[in-house]
Amino acid sequence: MAKVFITWALFASLGLATTQVDLGYSIYQGVKNSTTGLTTFLGVRYAAPPIGSLRWQAPQSPAVNRTVMSASSFGPICPNSPLSLGPFGSVGAIASTEDCLFLNVYAPSNAKNLPVLVYIHGGGYGAGNGQQDLSSIINGNGNSFIGVAIQYRLGAFGFLSSAEVKRKGVLNAGILDQHFSLEWVQKYIACFGGDPNRVTISGESAGAGSVMLHDIAYGGTLGTSLFINSITASPYTPEQYEYSDPVPTALYDKFAIAAGCPTGPTSFECLVAQNSTTLQEASFNGFTPMTDGTYIQQRPSQALLQKKVNGLKQLSGNNANEGNLFVISGITTESDLVAYVNETFFMLTSTEQNTLLNYYSFIADPQEAAYEIYGDATLVCPSYWLAEAYSAKDSLKGYKYQYSVPVALHGTDTAAYFGPPTVNQGPDFVKAFQTIWGNFVTKNDPSISNSIANGAASPSPHAPNPASHWPPYSRAAPEFINLNETGGTLANVTSPFGTIVLEYIEPGLKNNITLLNAYTFENDRGVRCDYWRSISANVPE
Repeated sequence: MAKVFITWALFASLGLATTQVDLGYSIYQGVKNSTTGLTTFLGVRYAAPPIGSLRWQAPQSPAVNRTVMSASSFGPICPNSPLSLGPFGSVGAIASTEDCLFLNVYAPSNAKNLPVLVYIHGGGYGAGNGQQDLSSIINGNGNSFIGVAIQYRLGAFGFLSSAEVKRKGVLNAGILDQHFSLEWVQKYIACFGGDPNRVTISGESAGAGSVMLHDIAYGGTLGTSLFINSITASPYTPEQYEYSDPVPTALYDKFAIAAGCPTGPTSFECLVAQNSTTLQEASFNGFTPMTDGTYIQQRPSQALLQKKVNGLKQLSGNNANEGNLFVISGITTESDLVAYVNETFFMLTSTEQNTLLNYYSFIADPQEAAYEIYGDATLVCPSYWLAEAYSAKDSLKGYKYQYSVPVALHGTDTAAYFGPPTVNQGPDFVKAFQTIWGNFVTKNDPSISNSIANGAASPSPHAPNPASHWPPYSRAAPEFINLNETGGTLANVTSPFGTIVLEYIEPGLKNNITLLNAYTFENDRGVRCDYWRSISANVPE
C-alpha cells in the first residue's frame, strides 16, 4: 500500500496529467478526445455509497479497490424527486440509484498545474445530475483550465431536516457531499494536472445557491482552504428555515408517513431500513437546505450582509427574466397578485406585504409584477447580496453581470458558456461569455479584451468597452456589466420549453455589452433588494 501512495504523491508533486490516474484508493483509465484535446475521466467515485447505515449520514471515503476501472462513461445519477422544484425538474422519477456520489474530470492533454473549475448542477435541490459537458468552455478558453462536474444527494435523500435527523444523522447531506467533493479536489486534482491552490467553484440555479452556501460555510471561517473564487449564475435561494422549525418538521413527518413509517421516536430507523424505491416515491415535497447551526449557520441574506464569506473573488450573475418560469399563470387582477404574494410569502405581515406591493406598483400588469417579485426575491437579489459581500476589504472583490439576451429566462444563459448555443446566441456573444468565465478562473478577473467584448461583427471591434476594465461591485459604486446583443434577423423560434417565440438570430447579431448602475436599474431594483433583505426573516432567506 505504501507504494500506491508514493505513486500518487509523485504525480501530485509533478502536477502532470495522464490517461491513467492512481488515486490511492482506486485507479482510473481516462479517455483521450482528439477533437477537444481533452482527456475525460467520467464516473470517478469520490465517496462511499451513502446507502444502508450511511443513509442520511456524512459522506465517507471510498473503499480501496485496486482494479483499474474504465472512466469512459458517467456514473449513475442520484435519485430525482418525482416532482422537483423549478422548470428544469423531472415530472416522474428518473432511473437512478443512491450509490451516486461520482464526479467527472475534463483535463487538457499534458495539463500541468492548471487552474480548476468545479461545477455544481442545478435542479431545485431535487433534480439534475453531474453530466454537464465542460469541454466547450474549456476549449473556448484555449484549454487553460481543468473542469470538474459533481453529483450530490438530492430531494429527501440530501435535504431531509428535523430534530430527529439532527440527533441520529446529519442535516444538509447534499451540501456535505459537495463539501466532500471539494476536499477531494484538494487531495487529488494534482493527479490530473490541476492546481489545488487555484480552484474556482461555480454553479447555476440551485448549483449557484449551493455555491453561495459554501461561500458562507462555517460562518466564513474556511478562508481559501477549498477555493479562491466562486461563480454564482442565478443563485436559487428558496425558503431557509431552522432545521427544527415547524415547516421542515412537517415535511419530515409527511415523508415518513408516505414511506410507511411512524412519526415518532423510531421514524428515523424505519426510514433508514426502508427500500430505496419507496423512499424515492415518497420524496414528492420540496426538500431544500436548512440552517443547521454548523455548516450553514445563518440565512444567506444575513451572513452576506455581515460579509462572513470564504474565498477571495465572486462573480455573480442573474438573468433579465428570472421569475417567469416559476410563477403560476392567470394573475390578471390586483386581487390575484395580492393572493399570490400572500400564498407564496405567507409569513409576511400585512404591513410588509403592502409595502412590498408598493415597491412593484410601477409594473401595470399583475402577471408581470408577480414574475418580478418572485425573480427578485429568489434569484436576482441574492446575486446582488453576493457581489456586495465581497467588497469588504481590498483582498476581496465581487463582480456583477446580467444576462439580457431576449428572452433571458432562467437557465437560458448556460447554453452560451457550456454549449451548444441557442440560435439567438451569436458566435461573438458565446466567445465573450465563455472568456468572462475563463478569465475569472485563470486570472481572477472577468475582464475581457475590447475586441472580444465588442466582437468580430462590430464595426469598431477595438473601441473601448467597459468589460475590458470590469469594475468591482461595491455599495458606493454598484455597477454591473449587461450582456446583450443587438441586430440580427427576426424569426419564429422554438424555445427550450416547446413554445414558439420571436427572437433575433443570425445573420447580423452583434454584441451589446454595457456598464449599468445596478441600484437604479429597472426602477431602483437595488432599493427593492434592500427591502427584501430587511424582511428576510419572514421570507425566510
